Amino acid sequence: MNNQSNTADKSVEKSYSGVVLGGGMFLMGGIGLAYEYTFSKISSDLLGNSARQWAITIAVMMLFMGIGADLQKYFKSENLVDKLVISEILLGLLGAFGPLTLLLVFGFNSDYFVLFQYFFICSVGLLIGFEIPLITRINERYSKDLQHNLAKILKMDYVGSLCGALAWIFVLPRFFTIIESAFVLGLVNIAVAIITLVCFRAQVAYVWRLSAGILACSAGLVVALSSAEGWTVHAEQRLYRDRILLAETSTYQHLVLTRSQQSVVNCYLNGHIQFSSADEFIYHENLVHPAMAIAPRRANVLILGGGDGLAMRDVLRYVDVRAATLVDIDPMMTKLATVNPLFVALNEASLSEARVTSIESSAVTEDGAMALYAPYQKVGRWREDVKVADIQVMNIDAVKFVQQVPGTFDVIIIDFPDPNSLELASLYSQQFYEAVAKKLSADGIVALQSTSPYHAKEAFLCIGRTLKAAGISVVPYHDNVPSFGEWGWWIGGHDFVYGEERIKESLRGIEELEVDTRYISPQLIEASLIFGRDQLTASNDGVSTISSPKVFEYYLEGWQSAF
Repeated sequence: MNNQSNTADKSVEKSYSGVVLGGGMFLMGGIGLAYEYTFSKISSDLLGNSARQWAITIAVMMLFMGIGADLQKYFKSENLVDKLVISEILLGLLGAFGPLTLLLVFGFNSDYFVLFQYFFICSVGLLIGFEIPLITRINERYSKDLQHNLAKILKMDYVGSLCGALAWIFVLPRFFTIIESAFVLGLVNIAVAIITLVCFRAQVAYVWRLSAGILACSAGLVVALSSAEGWTVHAEQRLYRDRILLAETSTYQHLVLTRSQQSVVNCYLNGHIQFSSADEFIYHENLVHPAMAIAPRRANVLILGGGDGLAMRDVLRYVDVRAATLVDIDPMMTKLATVNPLFVALNEASLSEARVTSIESSAVTEDGAMALYAPYQKVGRWREDVKVADIQVMNIDAVKFVQQVPGTFDVIIIDFPDPNSLELASLYSQQFYEAVAKKLSADGIVALQSTSPYHAKEAFLCIGRTLKAAGISVVPYHDNVPSFGEWGWWIGGHDFVYGEERIKESLRGIEELEVDTRYISPQLIEASLIFGRDQLTASNDGVSTISSPKVFEYYLEGWQSAF
């Protein structure tokens, strides 16, 4: 009878312990992948070139996972659970505090950043690699043979990795910043250590010491999570000359708003300046007014990008605009442009009365827009509320929008960030421009920002070649924007209607702008068409496509050689 009871108890223990180890491996698989993503994101945000940073970070981490897996064979089989708990505690601390430390190091002395970056990447990879075979060794006594042991542990690791990736992409960003997410992952790591310690306490040699360590680490991580917002602002402040007023992170980007002692407001996206209140009007007036001035009609205008509402502000100055649609993928940006006082003051509340549609699926439907009324516009001798335009903001990927939206537009303004990542480079591809051309009316005009023709000359010229390959006849123009330096744009229309000379003649023939401007004039537009000797002579002839993003390559080469 006692033998049957002992057998039953062992069976229950075996099943129970196997479930705990399997669950622990599931969580560790998810946490490990989330750590890889977190360090990749931090590295790409600070150093740029996201594709390279993600690839190198994950590759190096996987290398050290292999080294960690090999190192565990030198550890004796005594006190394996103690070793597992210690490694989980260390992994939780390194993974949690690593991203914040990297941010601080980059702000205080960026020369040491790479040293700290690879210390954390290698250490975390080493510990993850160390734990997987360690758990397999512990699970030997609860598994009937090697095949089932390996199958269970590796299966839970891979399934956990998938769930960890989904949680990192879809769940954590909804509630936490990237720094806060790291501390949350660290707490989950410590929770795994607690569960392991409790469930296998009979096999643990140093229960009280490990319990004290877990308690201290848990308290530290809870304090760190509650203080993460303030610490992050302090760390980020070292990256910016002016005082940070706002720091927000969305699924798509990290936004920082600063203000100088001279009340100049600067907006940064992923560390790159997006606009400065000191001279943004130079950039936006160059982007908008040449196209609006030569377009035969301006009734229906599309703005791709430009979620800050600054391009929309200038579009709405034209009284014959009847419908204006702004497409920006990030709801955070368009919301700030709508409600934040600093944005609203700059964009003159251009989006404040807009109908905002956030589309999470890939379907685009034709929907009614909300009329925008501008109070106290002058009409004849009387001041009264007059209808300006039906304006709609749509939070959806621009590629999906232009592929599916019905109808065409008289003017299309493209205000995307520079092609400094592979994701953004797809918005400068021949395929995308062909889709844009289908949405442009027969005699419509398109204008787009196109990075610096001085610092990134080959990228600038590649954009022009790619537009021409997509059936759009274009000409370049440029101006100096103090915050950016020498900057360039392309403007044009369908090649079966326009030729380069016709576009140039139209721009040179502007005698007077129909709206008030702060900077641009007909004379400046004409002068902007003149480039220096060899500035439009390319060393390459590549066209950028989705499968071959030449513009990204040229962009990196240009800006890296500039500094």
